[in-house]
Amino acid sequence: MKLPVAIAALVLATACSAKKTEGNNRDTMTQRQKDSVFGQSGVPGATAINKAQRAADSLNAQRKRADSAAAKPDTTA
Repeated sequence: MKLPVAIAALVLATACSAKKTEGNNRDTMTQRQKDSVFGQSGVPGATAINKAQRAADSLNAQRKRADSAAAKPDTTA
């Protein structure tokens, strides 16, 4: 009687301690990555997400160029 209970406890302990498989864990993805995945899906209108991301990237790059042009030059070198 004790042996089947011990085997069942061992099987249960082994099953509960199994590692999770690595995969596409959406909890670790950034919002931009989630939006990109959705934008590449076949959902009608989802391609607008990728276009909006490209527009935002373009504006961000333009802002960075303007900020660096307006920055005081380093004359200590």
